[in-house]
Amino acid sequence: MKYLDEFGDPDLARALLDRIHAATTQPWAIMEVCGGQTHSIIRHGIDQLLPAGLELIHGPGCPVCVTPLETIDRALAIARRPEVTFCSFGDMLRVPGSRDDLFTIKSQGGDVRVVYSPLDALTIAGENPDRQVVFFGIGFETTAPANAMTVVQARRLGIPNFSLLVSHVLVPPAIAAIMESPACRVQAFLAAGHVCSVMGLSQYHPLAQRYRVPIVVTGFEPLDLLEGIRRTVVQLEEGRHEVENAYPRAVPAAGNPAAQAVLEDVFEVTDRTWRGIGSIPGSGWRLSQRYAEYDAERRFDVTGIRTDESPLCRSGEVLQGLIKPTECAAFGRECTPRMPLGATMVSTEGACAAYHAYRRLDVAPT
Repeated sequence: MKYLDEFGDPDLARALLDRIHAATTQPWAIMEVCGGQTHSIIRHGIDQLLPAGLELIHGPGCPVCVTPLETIDRALAIARRPEVTFCSFGDMLRVPGSRDDLFTIKSQGGDVRVVYSPLDALTIAGENPDRQVVFFGIGFETTAPANAMTVVQARRLGIPNFSLLVSHVLVPPAIAAIMESPACRVQAFLAAGHVCSVMGLSQYHPLAQRYRVPIVVTGFEPLDLLEGIRRTVVQLEEGRHEVENAYPRAVPAAGNPAAQAVLEDVFEVTDRTWRGIGSIPGSGWRLSQRYAEYDAERRFDVTGIRTDESPLCRSGEVLQGLIKPTECAAFGRECTPRMPLGATMVSTEGACAAYHAYRRLDVAPT
């Protein structure tokens, strides 16, 4: 742990904060597009240590949170089927659908299992040829390579009873959608280091030029974030709009070519609906025609889904950075981690969950 501890060194953090304060001469609004970064910022109080007027806006960086409600409802419909073993990472089990969640299906006798890798689900399928095993494949570009490789492995091993319910989303189109929103206040972005470790930096250069915004790739520890913020502020103050890599120990400029190759083979780009935001063209992946037989949505024909969002939940505005979680009247009252109204209160990367864990006492009583 020593290596990671060095990236939380308080003396170095203080020095970086001094440099940020010295560089900042006017108000700026910077958006981080990563739920892991949001949690680190709130947990360590980084946003409260910055100069007055330097605002961090929490963007749609939580993959669980942006998974559309209709996809959650499709997952519930599949998980209810008696012949199905439905596998998922744990943070999806309590994400509310229109009426239930996967935990409810499990409590009612559904075969819903928490796994730690899509390969675990493939192993279950191989050991239970009489069951249909479905893995819930969600996430940004970070988790997609493992899911893609599992489909390749299923074909190689000849396991026909495995399928993938795909809800992968892509970061660059989301940045474009944010910048084109009439309500946009964002002047710069902190890009997610783990996404860029897979995809590299090339997709971000056109965005920086088109929208004239600095994009700084950074990590998740306090010093990573402070250095990313410092570099972003320097660019803003100097009137530059470039892509910088402040996370070189994990992010090569070209990303991971092997991962990119398998992604190109297994998936194809599609329009995708983001929960609370709406449809963003070209912002998702689905299984390509070559691997269509492993598509759970096609295999189980889950169509005609009617969704019903909670009228109290403002998670869509939180995901767009329009409000902070504490500005939602239901926060900490009708909506808590034990009784969530929306995904942003459930996920370990959700902004509402971060504020409830570290800032709920800051909410003024009504």
